[in-house]
Amino acid sequence: MMKTIPGLLFIFILSTSCGQNQNNRVHRSGLSESQLKEAAASKVPMSMVRKVRQAKNGDILIASYIGVYRYDGTSFTNMTQALEWPTFWDALEDRKGNLWLASQDLGVYLQPAAQTGFKLFQANDGARISSALHIYEERAGNIWFGASRYDGKSIRTFTTKDGFPSNNIRLLLEDKTGKLWFCGQGENMFVYDTRLNGEIGQGKPFTILKNNDGKAFNNVWAVIEDKKGNIWFGADGLWRYDGKTFTKVSQRGAYAIIEDKEGNIWTTGEVKFNAGWALSRYDQKTLSDKNPTVSEIMFIKKGMILGLLEANDGSIWFGVAGSQSGVYRYDGKTITDFKDKEGGK
Repeated sequence: MMKTIPGLLFIFILSTSCGQNQNNRVHRSGLSESQLKEAAASKVPMSMVRKVRQAKNGDILIASYIGVYRYDGTSFTNMTQALEWPTFWDALEDRKGNLWLASQDLGVYLQPAAQTGFKLFQANDGARISSALHIYEERAGNIWFGASRYDGKSIRTFTTKDGFPSNNIRLLLEDKTGKLWFCGQGENMFVYDTRLNGEIGQGKPFTILKNNDGKAFNNVWAVIEDKKGNIWFGADGLWRYDGKTFTKVSQRGAYAIIEDKEGNIWTTGEVKFNAGWALSRYDQKTLSDKNPTVSEIMFIKKGMILGLLEANDGSIWFGVAGSQSGVYRYDGKTITDFKDKEGGK
């Protein structure tokens, strides 16, 4: 019998249209079945883009709410057109060339290396993950989907019984020292030191991170480590941790964070509460200043700017949700909206 392992329980609800025909099913995105078919047939991502990554061969992978696309430098391909419209949050090619997809409502899909087509993933014992928002590969090769870890054979889902402060994990980072940084719900940023405590899941304690006022960080959606070993994350603004001190760098929100090849920090997030979202760049020469230099590359009054990637060629890719939904590229001078470039259909 197939076992189902609970994944992330975070529910992201979007409004649905009123007066829909009962025979015209409504997707979680709020689109009707006919609208979904139209969007799926589009040449480019037309819905909310949650995550943008790069494959080993340089192709760009775009996880949108109603499809995962691959861009080969010339054109887009909807890799999931044959699937029944799960809501996708992430896509990752692991070191072995396997391609993983995370969906909120149907779980994890896998396309093994050198094969074509995706299938719902299940481990050797038949276990599977029912919901996932984030995929992360450790240096040891384990694949994490929220609080569930796949070691190549079986899936283990960690809970508070294993010492986790939260059962619901949004994302994960392994730093250069081997510490595992988890972001969950509630007091939602905590660290596990494998050097001190050994294998995770033995009931050893986690460190819940708190700011200089002794308050836990909440609502963390992004965490990275820069080239110098600093940890950057987004909570009530953009924060930096140098191993000793937490510094609030900016009041601007940080839903997604990357460091580019030159050491600049890029974020997507609210400029301030209910005042619009922006793609922002923090100049690396001023990061230690009390008020670092920030360049606003793109601003939208309504909607959200989400996934963020620096491609091998130095261009910045990002996703948008709302009336301007889709994937965009910034080459240092010009922002390209691929819906306009490709005509959408």
